[in-house]
Amino acid sequence: MPETLLSTETNEDFSKARNKALFNEVRHFLNPDEATLISFSDIKKLLKPENETYLGMKTIPVKLIVGSESRYQDFDNRFFPKRMHLKVRWEHIDMAHIQDINLPPITLYELGGVYFVRDGNHRVSVAKAKGIEFIDAEVVSLQSEIKLNPGDSLKKMTKQVINYEKRQFYGMTGFGDVTDFWGLDFSVPGQYDVIYNHILTHKYYINMNKTEEISMDLAMISWFTTVYLPVIHVIDRHNIMKHFHGRTKSDMYVYIIKYWDEIKMKFGNDFSIDDVADSFTLKFGTSIRKRIINKIKKFLLLRKM
Repeated sequence: MPETLLSTETNEDFSKARNKALFNEVRHFLNPDEATLISFSDIKKLLKPENETYLGMKTIPVKLIVGSESRYQDFDNRFFPKRMHLKVRWEHIDMAHIQDINLPPITLYELGGVYFVRDGNHRVSVAKAKGIEFIDAEVVSLQSEIKLNPGDSLKKMTKQVINYEKRQFYGMTGFGDVTDFWGLDFSVPGQYDVIYNHILTHKYYINMNKTEEISMDLAMISWFTTVYLPVIHVIDRHNIMKHFHGRTKSDMYVYIIKYWDEIKMKFGNDFSIDDVADSFTLKFGTSIRKRIINKIKKFLLLRKM
């Protein structure tokens, strides 16, 4: 094929891929995170892998490549190019495919059953745009008990991690059987460890005044009835949840208790939980109007990247 025709074809291929990225961005205007390529760093923070293993050369399904180590701002969640400065490199890769030229393997991280590009983002982008099903890659695997779904956004993956943490917490402590409460839910990971430490601290203070140490079951019941539920009642009484869209009551319990501790350290113990709840809401809460404005600002910021 003449070079002029090749250049025309690769230019058209890039334009199609770029337009798909633009359309995807507009379609997810209210939820821009759903159109964002997943950052490998964000997933590492979520799953906290401990060990890594070099797997060598593998043939990897392209559909399982869901993110990037360093170029997650340049491509959308389907690896379509979002930036015009990617054009030259992208078209060179596309031309190599058209001419059936063998390209070197990409390098990937595997974590949770899905893959993240270490090197070769343009090659993955072209492969996805042209419907190529498999790609050769050098793979390093990071160990995790949690298996992720390749079609999920970071938000859904985060929810999956939270669900895993909840199963671990309830299974390890028997909290649900002891309290008959299964609604300890969070919107961010890591909070079940916070709750466990709250219970242990509560148990410690109870045992300070006893000759015989109380059981963990009794400590959980005491914490639930005398600490957790009173704070939840304050949250309900002040109608706090309407100011914290996307959060749970258990989230608010953790945030308000932490804020209360900070208030005590700065100003002493003269503030009631009701005062603290009002102060927290005024300082950190948002109205519906403010949330819409924040979404627009976030969208515009992503467009500038």
